Amino acid sequence: MKRVGVFICHCGLNIAGMVNVKEVVDQASKYPDVAFAADHRYLCAEPGQALIKDSIKQHKLDAIVVAACSPAMHEVTFKNLIQTAGLNRHQCEIANIREQCSWVHDDSKKATEKAHVTLRQSIEKVKLNESLEPITVPVTRRALVIGGGVAGIRAALDIANSGYQVYLVEKTGSIGGRMAQLSETFPTLDCSICILGPLMVEAYRNPNIKLLRLSQIEEVKGYIGNYNVKVKQQPVYVNETKCNLCGECAKVCPAEIPNEFDSGLTWRKAIYIPFAQAVPPAYVLDAKNCLGLLPQACGECKKACDKLGTACIDLDARPQIHELEVGAIISATGYEPYDASKLTEYGYGIYPDVMTSLEFERMLSASGPTSGLIKRPSDGRIPREVVFIQCAGQREPETALAYCSKICCMYTAKHAMLFRHKVPDGQAYIFYMDIRAGGKGYEEFVKRCQEEGGLLYLRGRVAKIYEENSKLIVKGVDTLSGKTIQIQADLVVLAVGMVPSLGSRELANILKASTDGNGFFAEAHPKLRPLESPTAGIFLAGAGQAPKDIPESVAQASGAASKALNLLSNPTLEREPTVARVSESCSGCGICIASCPFEAISLNEKTKLAEVAEAVCEGCGTCIASCPSGALSLRNMTDAQVLAMIRAAVSS
Repeated sequence: MKRVGVFICHCGLNIAGMVNVKEVVDQASKYPDVAFAADHRYLCAEPGQALIKDSIKQHKLDAIVVAACSPAMHEVTFKNLIQTAGLNRHQCEIANIREQCSWVHDDSKKATEKAHVTLRQSIEKVKLNESLEPITVPVTRRALVIGGGVAGIRAALDIANSGYQVYLVEKTGSIGGRMAQLSETFPTLDCSICILGPLMVEAYRNPNIKLLRLSQIEEVKGYIGNYNVKVKQQPVYVNETKCNLCGECAKVCPAEIPNEFDSGLTWRKAIYIPFAQAVPPAYVLDAKNCLGLLPQACGECKKACDKLGTACIDLDARPQIHELEVGAIISATGYEPYDASKLTEYGYGIYPDVMTSLEFERMLSASGPTSGLIKRPSDGRIPREVVFIQCAGQREPETALAYCSKICCMYTAKHAMLFRHKVPDGQAYIFYMDIRAGGKGYEEFVKRCQEEGGLLYLRGRVAKIYEENSKLIVKGVDTLSGKTIQIQADLVVLAVGMVPSLGSRELANILKASTDGNGFFAEAHPKLRPLESPTAGIFLAGAGQAPKDIPESVAQASGAASKALNLLSNPTLEREPTVARVSESCSGCGICIASCPFEAISLNEKTKLAEVAEAVCEGCGTCIASCPSGALSLRNMTDAQVLAMIRAAVSS
């Protein structure tokens, strides 16, 4: 029989404030096969870990149970600890008496009794634990970055500059993402493209980065260190190495559609350059809106190009499938602006002079539709009275977004300040709920904005907007003064929030990653593993994980790249051996094969029995639940262990 050591953590008052720790220790010390029991205020701290390590040697313990917080917090900590003390790391179990006992009860007696039961179950389980050795797998020392915005570019460059090959997949015709659309960035008011442009070029020219634009992920198979990724790349039709940006192809193109880069404020041709500083610097043919592809009936762009002798347009190009082998994947999928047409009370889509923050941003840009001049879309006049509405469609769980998008207070202050710089005699009004300026230099930037003349902050919501005599009548309430406000505005700008980019949920399903209730990629742990997906080898960066600003996106990208490099720098990896296994009683029915979400089970053609690819199996147990013959089991979670835990739970 094993000599089991039991260690109960106070976790400050998180556990000890509700659970009678001394009573739990006393009962545990009397439980069969428990050779030693003790408590400590903080077991995860160095003195607590030293207590466990010393006790293993002093009392010759074979296994330990740590009654503390969730295993998601510190299971690895304690497994690593007992390994240094000479025990197999799988002779450790965590009894969660914080989240499952202390935190969910307001009755100390009941919480303590539940702690007894939880601890007994863990003791019974660890008594039957096998000593397992890790599974060793080779590592494909290449990375995949999904999304070519500033976060994706930064992550790709960090990995490439460390000497590893990176595939950078971007669904549009150019890298740059949302940051490329911005005029200036807060709080320094630096030119956005002046910062981003050199980074884009650096990524494009880096020999270790292979850019796949107009591409999307079709399929991902494999496991950490060994992913097989299928990428579908739509034809670009224009050879980027031959294109000299002469623009003759666009001049003769008869098709015009709204320019998405300018938020629909301008028009572009079906063959176009995504934006002036696009990378790669080449034209792209939009097959969906081209008049000459489906079926071929135009071809004017090709004729113009061939006439010049460049011959860089191939209308017969077809989609390509790239099959990539990578060891790590970084998702940097970015965001979309919230659909303002849902905000009927503000009249977006009804009144042309009600616009979104991104549309206003494009208007401010020197490369934008008005060359940096602020004009009313309805008549082209310079607006003198502009109303900015913060939290448009945000923090409204009943009707729109429940969350705060974090950046809107700051970019609204920037917009108001830039409006005053461009229209010195103009008047700006900002309706706000409260101001959230949580970043370096952010509070000072907002203060500077508030102190400028011709700019007024009004605390309150706008109830209604309607048009009267070519003016927008904005009705709201100033909650500080309690007065109703009515402003005759020339222009209204809605500070809409951030939502996950289109296709994020579908991509998460392909990656076997998780999303939160709002559709953003979910991290493995918000504090301890904020850069990692719950799926090993998948890392997160940028606004695809949650709303965030540029500095935070870049910092997270470098962090994700660091995590990926840590993985790629090893020729082999060790995986947890707590995986499924098949006994000889297998009937070969194949039900487990169909039920496995990780495609880790196959049928051996010779033996006609199921086989588990241990390197792929995640130990989820789905196959075990589906097996009609009971031939499958999970290492260190066998039927015998489960039954022992049940008996411990129901015993007095």
